[in-house]
Amino acid sequence: MNFLTERWFYTRVLLGDALSWARAPAACLNFNCMLILLPVCRNLLSFLRGSIQCCSRTAARQLDRNITFHKLVAYMIAFHTAVHIIAHLFNFEWFMGAQLYRNSSSLPFVLSQIGTGDNASYLNPIRTDQTNPTIVMFTTIAGLTGVVITLALILIITSSMEVIRRSYFEVFWYTHHLFIIFFIGLVFHGFGRIVRGQTATSLLENKPSQCKDQFESWGMNGTFCPKPEFAGNPPMTWKWVVGPMILYVCERLVRFYRSQQKVVITKVVMHPSKTLELQMKRKGFSMEVGQYVFMQCPCVSQLEWHPFTLTSAPEEDHFSVHIRIVGDWTQGLYEACGGDKNETQEAWKLPKMAIDGPFGTASEDVFGYEVVMLVGSVWYKHIQENQNVFTKKIYFYWLCPETQAFEWFADLLQSLEGQMTEKGMVDFLSYNIYLTRWKETEAAHFRVHHEAENDPITGLKQKTLYGKPNWDNEFTTIGTKHPEKKVGVFLCGPTQLADVLEKQCLSHSEAGVKFIFNKENF
Repeated sequence: MNFLTERWFYTRVLLGDALSWARAPAACLNFNCMLILLPVCRNLLSFLRGSIQCCSRTAARQLDRNITFHKLVAYMIAFHTAVHIIAHLFNFEWFMGAQLYRNSSSLPFVLSQIGTGDNASYLNPIRTDQTNPTIVMFTTIAGLTGVVITLALILIITSSMEVIRRSYFEVFWYTHHLFIIFFIGLVFHGFGRIVRGQTATSLLENKPSQCKDQFESWGMNGTFCPKPEFAGNPPMTWKWVVGPMILYVCERLVRFYRSQQKVVITKVVMHPSKTLELQMKRKGFSMEVGQYVFMQCPCVSQLEWHPFTLTSAPEEDHFSVHIRIVGDWTQGLYEACGGDKNETQEAWKLPKMAIDGPFGTASEDVFGYEVVMLVGSVWYKHIQENQNVFTKKIYFYWLCPETQAFEWFADLLQSLEGQMTEKGMVDFLSYNIYLTRWKETEAAHFRVHHEAENDPITGLKQKTLYGKPNWDNEFTTIGTKHPEKKVGVFLCGPTQLADVLEKQCLSHSEAGVKFIFNKENF
């Protein structure tokens, strides 16, 4: 609608509806590019989450969907970029067509000839009928920056596909930093002023409603209609993105400051199934249950930072993470910590680590519910006799595809099982461990030892279940046991399972009980 005014009448004579089709997505691009950096300012989000937690738990949970929001904004940027490019391809065809159709009785041709001599005020950026549009694309500010930011965007989006991100994380990590080139090109893109409209002064002297039919006599003696003058809009994109860019720069400065703080590895534990536990200390480090940190190991990579959930309790004198060795970076860290050696690694040979965080997630809210369902990970909180804990019941579900995955975690569950018995809180934690795949030889072993007091896989009193949970039955059972309660459902696991649990929460939130779904998202 903005480009249907008189100022753009002569521009529409050349370009038709393609003018609005190019400018509308450009405006949407400005808005979305303003938003795209905000969800990845994790220190800002952590501050906001802590600030609004006391006021609205629902609003705080929305901040945990920051990566989902980041992806949605990226999709909109890709969509509007495609529409913007296609519209401008049509625009250049119309610009070129106006020059090629050399007829002084044609208004588009007359408009294209304005400014040919001194180039002081022109409407058509293709100045002659001999001009190659491809040359214009690569020799003008708008054309060159447009090509650069489009290529950067294509590389960023394609490398963000899940198959690339999981198999070649380094490719995803490095190409994502092309956003710097993208934003530089975006800011300068508008300086070309390719799309031009009639100036305010010219509109007073040459009103299209009165002069459009007298174009053949424009500027001649005795005419009331001088040649119209044109100018491009001043660049506007920088006004949209400068604020988020400054916030992001501050974010990176905070990360850099934190990365320079000394981190000491106090203990390295090699668990079965190639799972590495690092226990560390950093001056002034303070954490809460459910938080995570970003870790960098300079001897493995100077640029890569990876998120890991904190597995220690806030009351312990150290903080720890458990890292499963599944990629190049984790393999490099495993070797740097001496995981591939038989002898004990000396302390001074352990790698230098940098830590950014901790940051909050939805799992921080786990003790804000009277009843809790945990799917994928268990939470440990040292419960003192004089401590008032709101949570009265925890249902823990752990799904694993192989028996080796239980090995390093079974000790913690056994310890937790013992502590609950000592404190008379046997009913506080109900855990359900599922083995989703097994071999025939393993099945025979399970059958033989099924009647044993302790489970043959985990050594726990609670027996391992086989297959996958019937979530409909599980939610129905919990809802029946806890009427009129809010049940927090927390997941650390795959997206497919998240979709299933979220649907179950919606379908079973009736008759008094309310299930509230939360998912780790980093």
